[in-house]
Amino acid sequence: MIHQLDVQDFLELSTGHLTLDVRSEGEYEQGRIPGAINLPLFNNLERQMVGTTYNQKSKRDAILLGLDYAGKKMSDFARFVQPRTRDNKVFLHCWRGGMRSESMAWLFNLLEHEVFLLKGGYKSFRNHVHEITDKPFQYLVIGGRTGSGKTAIIQHLKTLGEQVVDLEAIANHKGSAFGALGQLHPQPSNEQFENSLAMQLKKFDLNRRVWVEDESRSIGKIILPELFWRKILLAPSVIINLPFEVRVQRLVADYGENHIEGLRNSINNIKKRLGNESWSKSILSLESKDFAGIARLVLGYYDKLYDKGIANKLNPNIQQFDFDHDEIGLIAQKLQKINLGSQL
Repeated sequence: MIHQLDVQDFLELSTGHLTLDVRSEGEYEQGRIPGAINLPLFNNLERQMVGTTYNQKSKRDAILLGLDYAGKKMSDFARFVQPRTRDNKVFLHCWRGGMRSESMAWLFNLLEHEVFLLKGGYKSFRNHVHEITDKPFQYLVIGGRTGSGKTAIIQHLKTLGEQVVDLEAIANHKGSAFGALGQLHPQPSNEQFENSLAMQLKKFDLNRRVWVEDESRSIGKIILPELFWRKILLAPSVIINLPFEVRVQRLVADYGENHIEGLRNSINNIKKRLGNESWSKSILSLESKDFAGIARLVLGYYDKLYDKGIANKLNPNIQQFDFDHDEIGLIAQKLQKINLGSQL
């Protein structure tokens, strides 16, 4: 049996089941429904050839070429799916819910699987992503100079039951010239970042606040969606102020001896912004493994940058919190008591 589902039902019912994205590997890498497995009916080259045949010859010729490509793979598709289903159910989609997904649905239905197709395909999912990110979430931004533990605070707030979005985790980058250090996987595409962000927001209650870390428009190579970015700029903010030396030690712990070559590359990448003198001192400190010295020099640059950003904030609704320690649990507990309506 083959069912057609709208995007809401598809996302809800497919949880825990085999979900197949039958688009080409290139389409899949560009962006996908989180959790979907790529099982392309046509690979990148085959898809291009079918499209060219359709445009230059005819639909019939394109279908025949597609059958030539796909026919050889049908048994492999069947063997791939059989051991991976739960309750014999298969969820699948292509780009617009057209011939690729219909062909695969026919195959799996022939093999007596219960098949669920996404109406409108991945395109309808992308529309759903934009609808979610456009919703009026009550964002509350955590700011602070580099080394203030903002990400750790965000993560601890989550353990306390707060709604949080860890943008750096989604982007797989720590958000500065040093942000790629220690990251084991490459960053996602902008499109996939948007997809993952929306799927997190989808779980949240609009009547409760959503904590998010203060970020620049870019996190590594990721560019935050414009409408989302504007909402963050206009959202109330809390600023965490920690002593300079406390922040130095946090950076040493995060970017210490395990990342020497990465530190060298990152320092070189911001040579012009540091200035020759600070850059030269940073490299000398690296050679002598004086990581605290590097942190002090780099913080001088990043503190000026951050202070300038705060001065240009569009929303004056900012509250400062001063701490003489970086005990993340205690800081998070204090922030949790904030009442958006009265204290900010």
